[in-house]
Amino acid sequence: MLAATVVVFTAAFGFLNGFRDASAAIGLTVRTRALAPSIAAALATLFNVAGAVTSAWLLAYFGGFWLTTPEGSGGLIMLLATLASAILWNTYAWWLGYPSSSTHALVGGLVGSSAAAGLVGHEGVAQLDRVFWVQVGLPLLLSPLLAFGAAFFLTAGVTWAVRYAQPSHAHAGLRAAQSVGTSAVAFAHGLQDGQRIIAVLMIAALGSGADYTSIPAWTTAFAAAVLGAGTLAGGWRITYTLSHRLVRVDPLRGFVSQLVTSGMLFFGALGLHWPLSTTHTVVSSVLGAGSNQDYAAVNGRLVIRLVRFWLVTPLTTAALGAIFALALSPLG
Repeated sequence: MLAATVVVFTAAFGFLNGFRDASAAIGLTVRTRALAPSIAAALATLFNVAGAVTSAWLLAYFGGFWLTTPEGSGGLIMLLATLASAILWNTYAWWLGYPSSSTHALVGGLVGSSAAAGLVGHEGVAQLDRVFWVQVGLPLLLSPLLAFGAAFFLTAGVTWAVRYAQPSHAHAGLRAAQSVGTSAVAFAHGLQDGQRIIAVLMIAALGSGADYTSIPAWTTAFAAAVLGAGTLAGGWRITYTLSHRLVRVDPLRGFVSQLVTSGMLFFGALGLHWPLSTTHTVVSSVLGAGSNQDYAAVNGRLVIRLVRFWLVTPLTTAALGAIFALALSPLG
């Protein structure tokens, strides 16, 4: 019964993940009119699903995963509390129209539920401090700075490269490139976040001792389906924030942001094996590209609110995870 409930909550988390993070792939493309909203959403869905399927190969190739829980009902309760806290916080973020990291919400919930398990005398997650700093602390601090800096300087380079082109011709070519950028960002998002959904499903079905070198086909299909369904539905509140409220963006800066985002996500997944946040990366890169202009293009007040929201995300979900874990502890 607990395992089935975890699978249901995993479906909700995966759907909400695609629903909210669709904006990362399609927001800038729709804003610059490179693609119509419906076409952009369909394209992002297709490549998000492809990325999620490929993420199963990535898990099997590297083996193992950072998300672990104790065996038995105690581990399932911990996982259920983690998912519930992430779902609740992500829904609140969507309602506000704030782009935030689903991964950081998930890890924060895991930290809180593990701490609560220790309070009631149950086994928690081993090496929890390492999980928090490697999976949340370092990416939270480094990836936005790297994305901002790379986009800022790359904008100058792309501007120099098209300096002799007519603006209409340059924008037409950059809009076409943005269509490719949408596909790349969506694929990279599926590659990153598909791993989390598959790992949760395997823990629910097989326990924390699951062998990631042999991933059941149903977990891959399930993860791809819920992530794709959420992307197709599209969280337009966050898309509006990213493409209209946050920064004034043109095709050149939209292309630069997508190039930096997809590059960092691919490198994070394949090179560093880090769960980089698609949301943090795309927001930081578009801010970097938008800041490299002669006029004020960035909504500074909104940026401050977003950064504050990012910082409190793992703390709040940790508190929620602890509360849910304590409430569910009698079931163990």
